[in-house]
Amino acid sequence: MKEKELFYVLALQKAKGIGSINAKRLIKHFGSAEAVFLEKKAVLERVDGVGTYTTQFRDDTALLKKAEKELAYIQKYNISYTGFFEKNYPEKLKHCIDGPLLLFQEGTIHFEKQPVISIVGTRKMTSYGQNFIDTLVADITQYNPIIVSGFAYGVDIAAHKAAIKNKLQTIAVLAHGIDKIYPKSHKKYMNQVLENGGFYTEHWHDEESLREHFLQRNRIVAGLSEATIIIESAAKGGSLVTASIANSYNREVFAVPGRITDTYSQGCNNLIRTNKAALLNSAADLVYLLNWDQNKKNHRVIQPQLFVDLEGEQKVVYEYLVTNGKKMLDSLSLEIKIPIYKLSGILVQLELQGLIRPLPGKYFEAI
Repeated sequence: MKEKELFYVLALQKAKGIGSINAKRLIKHFGSAEAVFLEKKAVLERVDGVGTYTTQFRDDTALLKKAEKELAYIQKYNISYTGFFEKNYPEKLKHCIDGPLLLFQEGTIHFEKQPVISIVGTRKMTSYGQNFIDTLVADITQYNPIIVSGFAYGVDIAAHKAAIKNKLQTIAVLAHGIDKIYPKSHKKYMNQVLENGGFYTEHWHDEESLREHFLQRNRIVAGLSEATIIIESAAKGGSLVTASIANSYNREVFAVPGRITDTYSQGCNNLIRTNKAALLNSAADLVYLLNWDQNKKNHRVIQPQLFVDLEGEQKVVYEYLVTNGKKMLDSLSLEIKIPIYKLSGILVQLELQGLIRPLPGKYFEAI
């Protein structure tokens, strides 16, 4: 990204009333962030989803001065960054409607053909959670996954440390500027993370770790990964927000079960009970459900049949899944008005033809 375009992207990123969704919509429509600022307001307002309120940023004289100041900081300290429309922007995050317009980076982060998982949970982790993380990460090391988390107390930092111990790449997503570290006590882990991966943040260098920033961070943690694992969580907590976001992105969610009397297992147990997460007992569950082990014995690979002529209810089911994305068995039955006993047989036939696949939690999706 050229310097001038970065300047306007920074300004658009902080424009009041815009947000990442509208900002990307405008850039895509006009070809660049610079063109958005040079275009007439009346023209901007005619873009689908954009109105008079959204274009008020054009009257904010202080906005460009702030962007100029941040650009100077980026240049002075040689801060690495990537924009949503650039090739080196994380591919999985590109598929999230509210993916950040701009990401700042420190360290060496690379996505090749490695699986990427997020591990999150309570800040008040118990020995049960700690032992599960240590065992899980050690057991999946052979698949060379990238471990993503939020660098917070408890489960987050335990996940980063387990990745480092097993020489896996790890990505810490921050809820503040790249020049800060929260909590301060985790500064001692910075160099280890940088040696084994790095940090991402969408926040400018002087931004503090506000409550809303943690919620924004959660969507990046979920969006970077093919699966989010909740280790321990109370009935309410930030990790449950991350699980909800991952579900909205149609990503896999796993939860570690615990005793019904344990405070920090209530959130996980509830996710499993409501079919919002697959039960995770061990690394074997993760490997099997994410299909990491291509050489597993007795693993039957079904090749999709091209140009299959579907008729009747098979066609109805398949086309509905293609149009609407993954669906739970019960919901699918209600929405297309085919009883479950009959729908189950149709789904089996479509799976045998390689047209759909089953997912954890009685979900199905078209291939």
